[in-house]
Amino acid sequence: MFCMGAGMIYSRHGRWDQMIKRGVTLFLSGILVNVFEFFVPYYLYGYLFNDWSLFTIADGLLLFCVDILAFAGLTFILIGIYKKHDISNIAVLIFTIGMSIIGTLLRYTDFGVPVLNLFFGYFIGTKGGFTAFPLFNWFIIPVAGDVWGYYFIRAKDKGHFLRYWPICLIIAFIYFFASTQIENGFLTDIHQYYFMTTIDVFFCSLYAHGSIGLCHYLSKFLPESIINVSAILSSNINNIYIIQWLFVNVIIILLVYIFKGIVFTDWMAIIISIFILVISTLYALHYRKIREKTAKAKKD
Repeated sequence: MFCMGAGMIYSRHGRWDQMIKRGVTLFLSGILVNVFEFFVPYYLYGYLFNDWSLFTIADGLLLFCVDILAFAGLTFILIGIYKKHDISNIAVLIFTIGMSIIGTLLRYTDFGVPVLNLFFGYFIGTKGGFTAFPLFNWFIIPVAGDVWGYYFIRAKDKGHFLRYWPICLIIAFIYFFASTQIENGFLTDIHQYYFMTTIDVFFCSLYAHGSIGLCHYLSKFLPESIINVSAILSSNINNIYIIQWLFVNVIIILLVYIFKGIVFTDWMAIIISIFILVISTLYALHYRKIREKTAKAKKD
């Protein structure tokens, strides 16, 4: 999310209306992921095993579950609105810190009605399992990345700009480790992470800066081929992410159905994961070629 914010500075489609359009596309992509992640396995497993209890769709509400793409979509829409009204980076950052504090104070709110928990889960971390990335808690990270990118793109010496990356990583890792040792720490529970506090965001931003600095340092020693592969994966990351959710659940369910009583070892999980990554990437690349051919045909 930090890199997404930084990437907005480099984007060739940075007009406010383009960002809002991009946000709507990402939001709808998030709904497609929910279909793959929840509904496809629910019906496939239920049909094959006549068991409708293993997967849940929460009476259809999980279609609108707030996952990473839904959050990214809302982020693009909101930043597009900021850009339309030409609000300064500092003003946006101050407003966003306020959002983060509100999100911190309202974590685990329960409205007592699933539909209300789902709706408000787009903004704060509500109970009910409908949200992973509420806007108020997470919006500060892409905004921080956007501000970071504003100065990074103008830095004549990138290495000098990133020179303190080892210190940032050390401080972040100390905080991450400490958070595993205390009650209700940042990394003691998955929802503590999903509903991160303003303090957590600060150390995550340090980590983001440090890890970008580490990648910049390592890139000096990597062969061009590895950098090119990384660039390909990066430019297709959304399509890879979306399609992998279909393959993850379908492949696992089919393996369980074909090989009765199968027990997945760590090595099997690694092999299956690599296989899913490969076929998801190939599918994403194929889909991109189709889109490019279609766009070219329309121009012609």
